[in-house]
Amino acid sequence: MFSALAPYGWDEDWADAFTSYAADGLLPGRVVRVDRGRCDVVTPAGTVRADTEFVVPRDPMKVVCTGDWVAVDPDGDPQYVRAYLPRRTAFVRSTSSKRSDGQILAANVDHAVVAVSLAVDLDLGRIERFLALAWESGAQPVVVLTKADLVPDPVTLAHLVQDVETSAPGVPVLTVSALHGEGLDVLVALVGSGTSVLLGQSGAGKSTLANALAGAEIMDVQAARDVDGKGRHTTTTRNLLALPSGGVLIDTPGLRGVGLYDAESGVGQVFSEIEELAERCRFHDCAHESEPDCAVRSAVESGELAERRLESYRKLVRENQWIVAKTDARVRAELRRDWKRKGAAGRAAMEFKRGRLP
Repeated sequence: MFSALAPYGWDEDWADAFTSYAADGLLPGRVVRVDRGRCDVVTPAGTVRADTEFVVPRDPMKVVCTGDWVAVDPDGDPQYVRAYLPRRTAFVRSTSSKRSDGQILAANVDHAVVAVSLAVDLDLGRIERFLALAWESGAQPVVVLTKADLVPDPVTLAHLVQDVETSAPGVPVLTVSALHGEGLDVLVALVGSGTSVLLGQSGAGKSTLANALAGAEIMDVQAARDVDGKGRHTTTTRNLLALPSGGVLIDTPGLRGVGLYDAESGVGQVFSEIEELAERCRFHDCAHESEPDCAVRSAVESGELAERRLESYRKLVRENQWIVAKTDARVRAELRRDWKRKGAAGRAAMEFKRGRLP
C-alpha cells in the first residue's frame, strides 16, 4: 500500500505510524517544499499543494518542515495538512532572534552532508560547528570537499583532507569535483539509501553537487565571487527530491549563520578525543586552563592535541551553554508572565466578589 512513496523513504514503520490517519481517510505524503504557510506534498495520488493552517503551533520547533511525513486531505481546494508524524531526526540550528528559538532545517534525515569548498581557505572551526549540529540531529555526518579540481597538487590535497579528518573524528571525508565527475561515485553510494540533507555556505558548490547527484540541471548555479569565494543564494528554499540512483536529497540555501541549539552531545562527539582526555583530569570540572594535573593541557603541551582544537572546543561549549541558559531564561520569563496574568485574574475576581468591579 502506498508503494508510490517508496522512492521518498516510505517504509513499514512509517506505515504503522500512519495507521490511525489512514482509518480517517487521510493520505500520507512527504513534504518536499514549504513556502509561506503552504507546502508541496508528494502523495500516492501525486504532488499536491497543501495548506498548513491547521498545524501552525506557537512552538517553532513544531512547524511543518521539508522532510516531514504528513497526513493530508484526499481532496478539496485547498487540501489541508492535518498532522505530521513524529520525527525520527531533525537538523536544528538557533535563530538570530533575541528569543533564541530553534529553526528546523530538515526532518527525518539519515545523512547530513556538509559541503566545503576547496576554492577558499578551510575554516575548520566552521566545519566543527556544522558537525556538532549534524551529530546532535541524529544523522550521520559526512564532509564533502568540493571543487577538488582547483587543488591539482595531490600532496596539498592530501594535507587538506588530513586537516579536516583531524577535525572530524568518526566522519567520512570525501573529495569531489562535480565539474569532472571525480569522487561522485563514492558519494552516490553513500547517499543511495535513506535521506540526505545538503548543507554549507553559499558558494560551497551545493547546487552543482545536487545537479550531479540528480543527473539533471534541477538547481540554478551561479559562480562564486573571486574575492572571497562566497556565492549568491541560488537555492532559496529547502527542496526534497528522489534521486535516480536511490535515496532522497534535501538541498538547502547557503547558511551564513550556524548557531548551536542545545547541542551538548553533538559538541562532545566532534571533540571526542578532548572529552576522553578530560576524564583523566584531576578535577571533574577542570576548565583545562591552569589547573594542576590537567590531562588536556598536558596533551596540548606534548603536541598530541592542537591548541586550535582546544580553543574551538571551548568556544562551542561556551556558546552552547549560553544558548541553553538563554532558553531557560526565556522559559522562566514566560512562567513569570503567566503567574502575573493569573495573579491579575485572581485579583480581578476578588474585586468582583467584593462588589468593587461591575
